Amino acid sequence: MALESVAVYLGSAKGDDPVYEETARKVGELIAKSGRTLVYGGSNVGCMAALANGALTFNGDVMGVVPQKLVDNKIQHPGLTKLFVVRGMHERKAKMIDLSDGFIALPGGPGTMEELFEVITWGQIGYHAKPIGILNVNNYYDGLLAFIDSMIGHGFMHQQYRDMILVETDPEVLLEKMASYQPSAVAKWQ
Repeated sequence: MALESVAVYLGSAKGDDPVYEETARKVGELIAKSGRTLVYGGSNVGCMAALANGALTFNGDVMGVVPQKLVDNKIQHPGLTKLFVVRGMHERKAKMIDLSDGFIALPGGPGTMEELFEVITWGQIGYHAKPIGILNVNNYYDGLLAFIDSMIGHGFMHQQYRDMILVETDPEVLLEKMASYQPSAVAKWQ
């Protein structure tokens, strides 16, 4: 499957270091420059705005998926190529998965973790065989990756599912790995 669209999960906050917003903008730029479509949560605040604006600056296609509640709070991005307004968060996550050929997690909070673990779980069960990437900006994901290794050590996750997760610190390298990703056989539930 070609990597024509990429969902990016990330925080709507700016974080405690300008590197988070700068990296979000760069990821948006890279996706647009590569001719791919960016799929994200549709917000116009924090790192999410930087991501979308980075892609839009280079005339990229940007699809936002936003729940009606956030539209009511007027935080949706006004300049997207396409905005899908959905009823709630479950529908948002499913729509983003359907629209995307791969997934990248940038630093974020509980919503980002929820989205990341959902696509990992769906891949583990065999609902998709799309590449899943973590951009480990500023060592943000070191603790989470150690926790995943702990899950394996305690027998709650198999190494083959950890191997599905591509981890990089350079967004260009991560996108290259995702574009050339060849899933091993469809995951078998164990």
